[in-house]
Amino acid sequence: MLVFRLVFGLLLVASLLCFAMYIGTNQVVWRRRGIVVLKWTLVAALGFFAVLILERLALML
Repeated sequence: MLVFRLVFGLLLVASLLCFAMYIGTNQVVWRRRGIVVLKWTLVAALGFFAVLILERLALML
């Protein structure tokens, strides 16, 4: 759980830094990188929470 939180936080910081680089340099490539990192971070988070929900459902049955 701690490892996931650390990875999730670092990915969010990386996305934030990419957006900051886009604002600073006005190069579109940084915005694209930030969006890609943010998208995969959210996909990983949804997958993680789906696993948690499925584990709780398995215990209930």
